[in-house]
Amino acid sequence: MKAMLKEGAGLSNGLLCTLAVIAGVSVANLYYNQPLLDMLRQDLGTTTLAANHVALFSQLGYALGLLFIIPLADLFSRRRIVLVNFLLLAVSLLAIATASDIRVIHGFSLVTGVCSVIPQIFIPLAAQYSRPEYKNRNVGIVLSGLLTGILASRVVSGVVGELFGWREMYFAAAGLMVVSAAVVLYVLPDARPNFRGTYAALMKSLLTIVRRYPTLRIYSVRAALAFGSFLCFWASLAFKMAQAPFYAGSNVVGMLGLCGIAGALTATFAGKYIRRVGVRRFNYIGVGLQILAWLLFFFGADSYAALVAGIVVVDIGMQCIQLSNQATLFELDPSASNRINTIFMSTYFAGGSLGTLLSGAAWSLYGWTGVVAAGILLSSASLLVTLCTKK
Repeated sequence: MKAMLKEGAGLSNGLLCTLAVIAGVSVANLYYNQPLLDMLRQDLGTTTLAANHVALFSQLGYALGLLFIIPLADLFSRRRIVLVNFLLLAVSLLAIATASDIRVIHGFSLVTGVCSVIPQIFIPLAAQYSRPEYKNRNVGIVLSGLLTGILASRVVSGVVGELFGWREMYFAAAGLMVVSAAVVLYVLPDARPNFRGTYAALMKSLLTIVRRYPTLRIYSVRAALAFGSFLCFWASLAFKMAQAPFYAGSNVVGMLGLCGIAGALTATFAGKYIRRVGVRRFNYIGVGLQILAWLLFFFGADSYAALVAGIVVVDIGMQCIQLSNQATLFELDPSASNRINTIFMSTYFAGGSLGTLLSGAAWSLYGWTGVVAAGILLSSASLLVTLCTKK
């Protein structure tokens, strides 16, 4: 039987690295589809909007998983929850790989999203069980693993899709989930539940926490709007790159995702500067970088250089916003860290779903100009939340 973690006792570097890697592997399931959307559209003979909805259902499923699955980590064994999710992921990814109907892919993309919430069990775990002086650093390490997984997923799926096909990517992902389950079973210690009571009482406590902490409401909404802007770009990039003057395949879209490594690197060191710079200033910087990136995407729409520069800038901006808002929220009530993270991340991915939906609609109606307008609108809304509050 694995040893139990003790609050504030610290986490070993080996365990932290394992948490970071597993976080990256599990969250990657949400983003494999982004470089493959145009390939999937052609293979199934469906519309651009229907293909876009594969990404939409993945993000929506993640938001639902955050809302209904993550609170269980305060009530039951976190290790067991992670194991069950990995096994369900293996099944849902296999179903996507063998599907011939876009509606089946939509349904199992929703399931995949619901079960890919594993990183959001690890992030509050890192905050709760780290020594106080290392809390922000350790959260940044796990978050960095998550971000690296997002970046790597786009690169890997783009290359695998171009060389072997989109279905093979999902077969490989299903196998990786089985391996990850074995690693968790062997390495991950368990942690004592933080909540005594029923699941219904636990869910009711979420509403109590939302009412109790206005800071949580503000941080969640502005980060969600910024994330919606971020995904607005990625949800339509494959369609953009398939057209003139690029005529690029999924491998190129995936390689562009690698440019976002700057965001992952930002997360590894930015945590220690949050207190010094301040959460509010971090948000101004992040949104400013996002809007700058959208201007690059608009005026350099036909330039690889502008796209690369914009991806670097938008990733750094997004991580400034997410890390500063998320890491500081855990200080509100350490004993409710999972529930606080649930509220923050459910709102966050609801914003991502909104951005994905707007991106698909904007592309269908107005092309790339519409996508840029939607992205700037969401970033501006995030900025407005900060301007209208003192947080």
